[in-house]
Amino acid sequence: MSTKTLASMIASVALMSGCSSGSDKVTTTPTAQEKPMTVTPATQQVSPEDFLTQFNIDIKTISDEAGAAQWVRATYITEDTALLAAKASERYQAYLSQAVNQAKQFPTQGMSKDTARALKLLVLSTSMPAPADAKKRAELSRIATEMGGIYGAGEYCREDGSCLQLQELENILASSRNYDELLEVWQGWREVAIPLRPKYERFVELTNEGANEFGYGDLAQMWKANYDMPVAEFEQVVDGLWTQVQPLYEQLHCYVRHELGETYGKDKVDPNAPIPAHLLGNMWSQTWNNIYDVVEPFPGKSTPDVTPALLAQEYDAEKMTRAAEEFFVSLGLPELPDTFWQRSMLTKPRDRDVVCHASAWDLDGGKDPRIKQCVEPNAEQLSTLHHELGHIYYFLMYKDLEPLFRTGAHDGFHEAIGDTIVLSMTPEHLKKKGLIKDIANGNEAKINQQMRMALEKIAFLPFGKLIDEWRWKVFSKEIPPEQYNAAWWNLRRKYQGISPPTARDERYFDAGAKYHIPGNTPYIRYFLSFIIQFQFHKALCDTAGFNGEISDCSIYGSKEAGKQLGDVLAMGASQPWPKAMQTMTGQPHMDASALLEYFKPLQQWLSQENADRQCGW
Repeated sequence: MSTKTLASMIASVALMSGCSSGSDKVTTTPTAQEKPMTVTPATQQVSPEDFLTQFNIDIKTISDEAGAAQWVRATYITEDTALLAAKASERYQAYLSQAVNQAKQFPTQGMSKDTARALKLLVLSTSMPAPADAKKRAELSRIATEMGGIYGAGEYCREDGSCLQLQELENILASSRNYDELLEVWQGWREVAIPLRPKYERFVELTNEGANEFGYGDLAQMWKANYDMPVAEFEQVVDGLWTQVQPLYEQLHCYVRHELGETYGKDKVDPNAPIPAHLLGNMWSQTWNNIYDVVEPFPGKSTPDVTPALLAQEYDAEKMTRAAEEFFVSLGLPELPDTFWQRSMLTKPRDRDVVCHASAWDLDGGKDPRIKQCVEPNAEQLSTLHHELGHIYYFLMYKDLEPLFRTGAHDGFHEAIGDTIVLSMTPEHLKKKGLIKDIANGNEAKINQQMRMALEKIAFLPFGKLIDEWRWKVFSKEIPPEQYNAAWWNLRRKYQGISPPTARDERYFDAGAKYHIPGNTPYIRYFLSFIIQFQFHKALCDTAGFNGEISDCSIYGSKEAGKQLGDVLAMGASQPWPKAMQTMTGQPHMDASALLEYFKPLQQWLSQENADRQCGW
């Protein structure tokens, strides 16, 4: 679930659910022959328009080099590729720091809106601002590369000598119902993060220094400045969205905790305490859909999982990816270019270590889009492919914009597009595609269907918020290094109502066991995307002419909905995100009302089920 803009992709490079940039043209597109790698010194007279023209020429060359180096690093983890990636990143950061310093010196008075916006996006274009000092910049690039390598090559080795990588450990957490086995693999993966801790402490120091030089108090302030509103207002918006959805989450938590207590015993799952983190079917307890069999409201009333059909019909990685592509094409969007199929990594190589974390990559300015994913034939991976192609289609639709505009309206938009498509993968749609035979009908089937969805979408929301709340406090030094782990678990108890199954002191670095921490991918984008994807879904369903409960809507085949979606994708970041939201939904605000409408039947049912239980923690 990952992606990045032109600059942020190169700084930390992999995209997990994605973004890139695009919009109205500020300057002309450079020719392939123009490759000067310099920024005009600030002492010389140059207009901001001429500066941006030169920047657009330079960034093409340097970003192509850095993107290629980082792709090789992620798909072929060795000491040699680490060196190449670090050097390429260092060169990119040196150029970007120089460009940012000049961009900040232009007075905004009399400047066109497009030029002013491009300069602002340039200053904010990296999630990893590097210090101007060459030695520190090299150190930062090396640390970032090392952290990615440690995570990507991480494995847990048992006493018998057998070793398991992350995807294998995740499969155990998803399928096992043995308390002790779940505890073993949960603890085992977190050993991988221990050596990351001192590297991350230094990483925070260096990126904060870079953010200071870019004009921000710390990296948290710089990240939060990316949302076309004052930082304090952005924080209020995020808190307001959480306030809207918190009651639904608390009802879901209450019900799931009760069912887990019935399965494992109240001695292991206290009905009045947080849920032990290793029992929720996911390495980070971020989504709970893998324990659906444990908490299913009405056994036997559910629409079947598509995994057996994928296996029976011999879906391999390419066939699954083409199935995801076909949904986008049905909306009138273009087929993927041949290079996508030639250059993407869709399966895990047998001969080397790679970063299996699914990600979308925008190389060569939208002309060479790729995904990196270790695809397996199951329902979760099929959804992930739709998610990643959401990034890819964003890349394709805004590829003709100037480099600084080739990104999402805000990064939550990039993450929401593919997931909006996934919301249209209704039981009726899956039946039409031959992936299920029978559809369960009636209220009980509806509750089961919504429960399965809520275990993914609603369970995720507090996790999506707390990741960056922890990081914001780390960057601002409100959380000092000696309190990293304690603060991490305090936030997980506060927001998610979960707790570690064993004592976790400051020897551990449990935050680092999540890819986005060592990968330095801002995370609030996912929280926002899980809200606005329901806004998008409702709006597109209205455009498609759907009448009924929005949880039953699929926009598959609607060219009208496809045009509306394509128009927003083509805007990239050329306009402030409220303009893109207005184009998509008819109003300029992020709002959880569509999400609550979607889950209204489930929320009413949960309230009745939990009526005699003590909820909260």
